[in-house]
Amino acid sequence: MSCNHPKILGWSLAATLAASLSLAADPLLPGGDTTSNQASFSQPASNLPLDDQMPFHLGDSIFDKLWVSSPASTEASDGLGPLYNARSCARCHINNGRGHPPEADNPRSFNRSFLLRLSIPAETEQQKNELLEGRLGFIPEPTYGSQIQDQALQGVAAEGQVGVRYQEHPVRFPDGEEVTLRKPIFFIQRLNYGELHPQTRFSGRVAPPMIGLGLLEAIPEHEILSNAANQAEEDNGISGHANQVWDVEKQQKAMGRFGWKAAHPTLKQQNNAAFIEDTGISTLMFPQGHGGCTPLQKECRKLPDGNSAHLDGVEASAKVVEVLEFYTRTLAVPARRNTDKPGVRAGEKHFHQVGCAQCHRPSYTTSKDALPSLAEQTIWPYTDLLLHDMGEGLADEHREFQAAGSEWRTPPLWGIGLTQRISGHTQLLHDGRARNILEAILWHGGEAEAVKNRFMQISREKRQELIDFVESL
Repeated sequence: MSCNHPKILGWSLAATLAASLSLAADPLLPGGDTTSNQASFSQPASNLPLDDQMPFHLGDSIFDKLWVSSPASTEASDGLGPLYNARSCARCHINNGRGHPPEADNPRSFNRSFLLRLSIPAETEQQKNELLEGRLGFIPEPTYGSQIQDQALQGVAAEGQVGVRYQEHPVRFPDGEEVTLRKPIFFIQRLNYGELHPQTRFSGRVAPPMIGLGLLEAIPEHEILSNAANQAEEDNGISGHANQVWDVEKQQKAMGRFGWKAAHPTLKQQNNAAFIEDTGISTLMFPQGHGGCTPLQKECRKLPDGNSAHLDGVEASAKVVEVLEFYTRTLAVPARRNTDKPGVRAGEKHFHQVGCAQCHRPSYTTSKDALPSLAEQTIWPYTDLLLHDMGEGLADEHREFQAAGSEWRTPPLWGIGLTQRISGHTQLLHDGRARNILEAILWHGGEAEAVKNRFMQISREKRQELIDFVESL
């Protein structure tokens, strides 16, 4: 990792070189020994022992399982809904890849890989205290809850149908090239449970890729906190911070890592939250048997649930949650591709020189205390896992714990060049507004404004080389 402009690096040149020299690893293998040689997001870690293959594939079957309504002839797959977004994990994370929003002005194109978060400002003293204490990340909309669920069991009305239209505006480069960006405006049709709170905030979210999550969880916490300290020391406008969120299992604050705003501290909690919010399936962590039905959706809450004694009194037992966690933890990151393409090596230099690596930190060594297959691996995710103010252009006013509306966690870049192959599109960012990597870069504002401006100042050829490098990750 070379760089000709050490002052531009948020991660100082000395720190970057020291990290590189201390890691005896190949950046072409972003997941270290776990890296898959297949261009797929569904492969197990390549170093996974034979004894761990069965739990991986069992977890895969849970990920693909189609849940059904209660009561059902099966006693292992009922409990769906009553309101939900998808019948399985795989219907949100298609091919374990990246989701996309509905087509403009066509709500019927809505797909399971996208959802609309809802929140309102705190209104009661209790709500204000829970936010202040860090026990709640945000206040859900009182009638519809934390997200719009556009699917429902037979005989139950879905909450509504989400649509989107776009406001377009051009961006012109100094050399004359012009790109049109699009800002999404989300709306809900056919609300079936009454009007929304007048101060409801919307936040569109696409399903993120599933690869490398266990490796991200295995990054030592002190390394993530050191990213924030290094950025503060550089004092060049980049000032990320870790989200402090509520660990439901430990009933205490913890550092957030997962989700678009780093709102969950562990992969286990992220999975459990998806069970209850996306499919309406109860777990020991979130045991409510009525899924996402709010107290104001009274008829919905009267419907039978699938809570069963043989499943620990809930719908997805501790064992089900455990094998799903193992599967999501051990999904492999594919090896880099097209590294012999002309300009990729030059693009890596541009990536560092314009300052992308200030937030997209290239590499880490995972903890020795992680799952054996994931432990002490040199990995190349290209993220600092911190929250950054990305400017008003990306702001949605939806807070999550310490993440303000304009703050987003730096997403990992590994596998981004496979988006078209895996997901059938190239849409990026938290709500899929960017139609390619170039548009995603141009949406960077706030702390990243100076980096974006440096990118815009380099020649069109160098911009393409930088994009070619990112697509090789």
